Amino acid sequence: MATKKPFLKIQCTKCKNFNYFLKKTKAMGDNKLEMSKFCNTCKKHTPHKENKKA
Repeated sequence: MATKKPFLKIQCTKCKNFNYFLKKTKAMGDNKLEMSKFCNTCKKHTPHKENKKA
């Protein structure tokens, strides 16, 4: 049986809130994921980094 991939927590670098949860694919690679996303707490687009697995 195939194993399920765990969700990743995506954390805002400014306010440290966890705003997004997603699954990592092979195309994303093994590096830490960093992307610009909208943060509801900061009310603007901020860099979000991958944190520990949920």
